Amino acid sequence: MDTLTHQSLIEQTLKQTFGFEHLRAGQKQAIETILAGRSCAAIFPTGSGKSLCYQLPATILPHLTLVVSPLLALMKDQLAFLHSKNIAAASIDSSQSREDTQQVMERVRQGEIKVLMISVERLKNERFRQFIAQVPISMLVVDEAHCISEWGHNFRPDYLKLPHYLKQFNIPQALLLTATATQAVIDDMKEKFSIADSDVVVTGFYRANLDLTVVPCEDENKTEMLLELIRPAPTQPTVVYVTLQQSAESVAKVLLKAGINAHAYHAGMKPDVRESIQDQFMRGELDCIVATIAFGMGVDKSDIRRVIHFDLPKSIENYAQEIGRAGRDGLPAKCVLLANQNGLSTLENFIYGDTPEPSDIRNLLEQALDSAPQWEVVLSRLSTETNIRQLPLKTLLVYMEMAGVIAAKYSYYADYRFKFVQDKQFIINQFDTERQHFVSALFECSSQAKIWCQVDFDALWMQFQGERQRAIAALDYFNEKGWIELESKLMTEVYQVTPVNQSVDELTEHLSALFKDKERSDVERIHNLLNYFQSQQCLSAGLANYFADHNAPSQCGHCSVCRGDIARLPKPNYEQHSREQIMIWVNELEDRAGKQLSLQLKAKFLCGIATPKFTKLKARGLSGFAKLEATPFAQVLEQIDG
Repeated sequence: MDTLTHQSLIEQTLKQTFGFEHLRAGQKQAIETILAGRSCAAIFPTGSGKSLCYQLPATILPHLTLVVSPLLALMKDQLAFLHSKNIAAASIDSSQSREDTQQVMERVRQGEIKVLMISVERLKNERFRQFIAQVPISMLVVDEAHCISEWGHNFRPDYLKLPHYLKQFNIPQALLLTATATQAVIDDMKEKFSIADSDVVVTGFYRANLDLTVVPCEDENKTEMLLELIRPAPTQPTVVYVTLQQSAESVAKVLLKAGINAHAYHAGMKPDVRESIQDQFMRGELDCIVATIAFGMGVDKSDIRRVIHFDLPKSIENYAQEIGRAGRDGLPAKCVLLANQNGLSTLENFIYGDTPEPSDIRNLLEQALDSAPQWEVVLSRLSTETNIRQLPLKTLLVYMEMAGVIAAKYSYYADYRFKFVQDKQFIINQFDTERQHFVSALFECSSQAKIWCQVDFDALWMQFQGERQRAIAALDYFNEKGWIELESKLMTEVYQVTPVNQSVDELTEHLSALFKDKERSDVERIHNLLNYFQSQQCLSAGLANYFADHNAPSQCGHCSVCRGDIARLPKPNYEQHSREQIMIWVNELEDRAGKQLSLQLKAKFLCGIATPKFTKLKARGLSGFAKLEATPFAQVLEQIDG
């Protein structure tokens, strides 16, 4: 298809299907690149129409467009939009019944669906991979594509396998979409998906209507400062970002007391409560939301006039996303940060807590290789056994897949329990004779405590040759009918183990190096954050440069630096303790453990970094736990080693 035909087809689809007259900056280039059959990366600021870059080509391309998205809420929003334009789109997600999923798969198989949305975890299922490998796919879309890079701010280990799936499923091209990608992340995305330099579309990060201010502020003065900022225009739509859920509650109370129509918003609230608060804010019934990072995804309120950071954001990427929610109507908006360095060591210490020790990595490798050819893993148990926290453990398992040691097959729930809503005999009577025997056997092999019955699959097989899959399908069916209430827990991941050429020592060294690189990059990100807020360079220009936008003005004229206020953030006062006192705390920990512990583990204890081993030892109850949490991890290591 030549360029002219492409252009007329794009214009026609844009008007007739989507009802838009013009494409925005960048959208045209991204869409044309995809329709020319090449892979593309589109880096557009939040709220500037990234989704249309895949939605429009999906209606023109001959086969299925497979979209990988990290958030169920984003999937639901995008599906609703596609349905409103009469585009055949569906998702396969955890909220569906087995029947719904089967129905969607059948429609995909028949070629009725143009866009299928899934989470990346869906690809860990061998049966789903077998299904999707038989379906002709025109394009893979990776939403929030920065998740693919270890150098990105929100790395998701399973995203690392996407380039491999692109080849495995013979998908000719990929479209990567994100709002926040540094040059390092862009380079990583280009390399992993073989994207040409000219097919990376960066539309620019600079926002002329955002006024950026950094206010150095000690913790005890923050509340008064916040009130000073809000009081002059108390009804302007405002978002105040805090780090902790309890801060969201306490700051919202202070604002309410001062007569400001505010409400807290955080992940600890029930989903329906959160939704109701968000709706009130969207409709203008609430003026101010005091929120943790949980607030924002999919929030498209155009007239937010102020975004105030009461606490330091986790990274420059988070800061950019959060201030990016202000002034989307193009009118002036203020973004103010009340900042000191108090939370920095805690943020840094979290990173060190996520780096497994080489001995723990070795232990895990040996366990996998000893289990060959098949290894069954319950993440929570494995985390306790190896003393590796669950998120880095997931990363390590993906690194092992990339190294060819293991391959994900499928996952299942190890534990099923249920309670009767209808009488047992009533359920049995619903079926014909052969099935009645099976249902009776299933109930017979489910030992009942007071209310809940635990299914014993081994007994079902030994006594009745009853298959596990058939039993689970039956329980799911009873649950759907409302005859029982079903609970499943302990997700078990099943891996194929493949012997490799490398020794365990070499593999351990390779995997440890990957974690050390990631640790360095994450610590650097925190230092970048501090350097940015204390910079002598224009804040708008610094932000644009960080995100590979080199066309922003070098002086914006609407930030605190351009106004001559270069911030110096107050440093924390570390509590000083003698080495003798530190060794008393460490010895107390080793006495409880009954053995010598590594330097790293002792430092984690003093910095208050939770690990599975500490949970087992009930280390939180010891007097030294978290005594040095405000002190940088490297300094704590020196003090113990001294």
